[in-house]
Amino acid sequence: MAISFFATEISDLCLGKPPLRPLPTTATVADAVISLKQSGEIYVSVWSCDCCRCIGKISMVDVILHLCKEESLLNPLDALQANVLVLIPKVKSQIRHMEPNSSLLEAIDCILEGAQNLVIPIYNNSRKNQQFCWLTQEDVVRYLLNSIGIFSPIPTFTIEALDIIEKSTLTVNYNDPAITTLPLISCSLLDQTSIGVVNKDNRLIGEISPFTLACCDETVAAAIATLSAGDLMAYIDCSGPSDDLVNLVKMRLQERNLTSMLDLMDDYYNPLSSSSSSCCSSDEESGSVKNGCVGRFYPGRRSEAIVCHPWNSLIAVMVQMIALRVSYAWVVQQDYTLVGIVTYAEILKQFRSIAGTRSNNNSLI
Repeated sequence: MAISFFATEISDLCLGKPPLRPLPTTATVADAVISLKQSGEIYVSVWSCDCCRCIGKISMVDVILHLCKEESLLNPLDALQANVLVLIPKVKSQIRHMEPNSSLLEAIDCILEGAQNLVIPIYNNSRKNQQFCWLTQEDVVRYLLNSIGIFSPIPTFTIEALDIIEKSTLTVNYNDPAITTLPLISCSLLDQTSIGVVNKDNRLIGEISPFTLACCDETVAAAIATLSAGDLMAYIDCSGPSDDLVNLVKMRLQERNLTSMLDLMDDYYNPLSSSSSSCCSSDEESGSVKNGCVGRFYPGRRSEAIVCHPWNSLIAVMVQMIALRVSYAWVVQQDYTLVGIVTYAEILKQFRSIAGTRSNNNSLI
């Protein structure tokens, strides 16, 4: 039963998926910011008009990392006018094109080979404007969860017994400068994990998650450049930064003579504005978020790290990850001592092992 399940065509997973909104390779970083804010999505796809193929995806995290570069902090407006291709990671196979009749097993294999998004054509009556959707690791795991009974009893085993806890994690000390986390943020974005913020006893205090950063606006680059890791956690919290933190960032920008970044921050975030309700006005529709708003609200934007324990069952952890829209869960002991992390990739490896030897079908690209 489980083996035949993997033969399911991935078109079944595409039902109800919205078509992608393409961003051309000629767009600027500022265009990408506007597209992200107007769409409300975490990612926007970048397309080559020459071959009608998706060549990458970008999120607000990519924009923030770009603005955190020293030259960008000095001239953020120039950085926003750079071509959007500067944001696309130089990693092959992050995006894979597949046909709708490809199997679920082939899709899982592509993901385990490094693909984060699978681009699938949406066939309709009109062939003039071909549309596409994409599938993510979350889509595949959710599909598996909906038919979890056929994999019994494996889902009832603990994550420790299944040996799917990754012991190697990305962590930073609470008091470390946030700017030192930039390489870790880049790595966690590529691996679809997160950065754990720990104390001297290796107990998990919180996290700096790409999923949370992706829901913020581009001015968070100023906070990363000036705050500690612990203060950055508070700054990007779902409730938004306190006036004290905002003023601290502004003061430190002034101390470093980063006046252009300070001006950009004032344009987007002004706690002295007469009304915060205007953040839902036409300013947002034009791609800017002003007057006290700090980014977009999304299930991935939260104040606490998502945790589980070694003795939790696989199905419990899957349900938790799907419900909270995250691709990982931190594994801790009862006292929050960090043990490791569980990811969608490790979960998919577990289900993939049920199907046996990998297919040698190379006709997916």
